Amino acid sequence: MYNFEYKNPTKILFGKGQIACISREVPGDARVMITFGGGSIRQNGVYDKVRAALGTRPVIDFGGIEPNPDHATLMRAVDEARTEKVDLLLAVGGGSVLDGTKFIAAAIRHPGDPWELVRKGGRGLQSAVPLGTVLTLPATGSESNPFAVISRRETGEKLAFSSPLLYPRFAVLDPETTFSLPTRQVANGVVDAFVHTFEQYMTYPVGAELQDRFAEAILSTLIEVGPVTLANPRDYESRANFMWTATLALNGLIGNGVPQDWATHTIGHELTALYGIDHARTLAVVLPHLLRVQSAGKAEKLLRYGARVWGISEGDNSGRVEEAVRRTETFFESLGIPTRLSTYEAAADTPARVARRLADRGTLPIGERQDIDADKITRILRASLS
Repeated sequence: MYNFEYKNPTKILFGKGQIACISREVPGDARVMITFGGGSIRQNGVYDKVRAALGTRPVIDFGGIEPNPDHATLMRAVDEARTEKVDLLLAVGGGSVLDGTKFIAAAIRHPGDPWELVRKGGRGLQSAVPLGTVLTLPATGSESNPFAVISRRETGEKLAFSSPLLYPRFAVLDPETTFSLPTRQVANGVVDAFVHTFEQYMTYPVGAELQDRFAEAILSTLIEVGPVTLANPRDYESRANFMWTATLALNGLIGNGVPQDWATHTIGHELTALYGIDHARTLAVVLPHLLRVQSAGKAEKLLRYGARVWGISEGDNSGRVEEAVRRTETFFESLGIPTRLSTYEAAADTPARVARRLADRGTLPIGERQDIDADKITRILRASLS
């Protein structure tokens, strides 16, 4: 196991009725900006509960943060927050709203061009406005981590950044806020959490047995509760387990002391930037094909995953590895998530184009062994197009 430091300062408020507890987490004299997406929180009652919890505090609303939050939209929020002298940001929504709010929090006090912070991965951030979250879509884990992914559509970029200053101060996780979610978003969330876990688990063994077991438990839980919560969206227990599992998939716990991959995400971000495909769906069209291309280096973990998560114990090693990948594909497909890029009518030159974009940006090589180059990216995406 590698050396590591671990601190997660986000306070979790989990369960029914926990939105009311916001009142004790926000200073009484704070000027609060509520950030949200398309307005569903007004329809399902979440907005009213948040406003009631904030009481008489001055509140500024900023809605319209889109999926794959866009730099131009977020900069309008930054300008308004500066004008209104906002003390705290309260993100109410899913990962896109939370990620966008982290950018806003970083940009408000930054003296230079905030986009340069993103391009530098968050390095150089000196101060950020405090933020809290009310999660309404389990998926990204953004409610209790310091990471965000922002798009800039005018330049065709989608980039990740992070800073310890961007951990939310608190996160409200009430499963009942998710009952009205569309099936597509719930399925996306299950796959997103699954691949987050894979990026930290599916590398090579370093003797971190507890982290492996945690990861396998998360994967097994998603496989178990994912279909149930899709079929019965108002089943509180399955939705609660899904919500907590998605948080644990990317709050830093299972990534301690282990090598991490993140190549699937890096490639997937390019597909979203080019075609606007849902983030989780890009992950599903990349991951199985990446696993096959990288199977030699990941064989030990693929065998372990197959045995512990899927109960695959018969056959030779190569057959068991392929069966583990096939079971993963089948699981994604059972949720209604395609595993072929060809489903989205992507252009034939997409593999080479994605590889070239990453190479030109200086991103390559990627992967836990830094051995995924432009040629391998092209092979992975060609397989997904076939």
